[in-house]
Amino acid sequence: MGSRLSGAGGHTGAAHQNADINVTPFVDIMLVLLIIFMVAAPLATVSLKLDLPPPVADVAPADPVYITVRDNGAVFIADRETSLATLAADTCAALGGGDCRSERVFVRAEPDTRYDQFMGVMNGLYGSGFAQVGLLNEDID
Repeated sequence: MGSRLSGAGGHTGAAHQNADINVTPFVDIMLVLLIIFMVAAPLATVSLKLDLPPPVADVAPADPVYITVRDNGAVFIADRETSLATLAADTCAALGGGDCRSERVFVRAEPDTRYDQFMGVMNGLYGSGFAQVGLLNEDID
């Protein structure tokens, strides 16, 4: 079992120990825990009955407003030319008035536009209170 003294097997006085681990109790405990978790897992889910309002399909999303900066420094809102001085007022007019500064505005520039021209438009929008300004990276034909 655990140790034996051998005198008849040719070994004199040496104690040999059995170092095998009995894993049967460990496997039994793991199987019991597995069964407990398998039974308890479906009980842990909670379902709630929700009455959600139906989606409103009548509201059409507003067309986005694109501000384009040309390589010669000209600024356009859609197809209408504007200047840095009237950029905020023209952007609000293109958005339909009201609370226009909380609406999203998209700014794009031609590839050869100078950095200071582009940042002039961005600073003008931020200075006028437009906080939701998106930048577009696309080719303009």
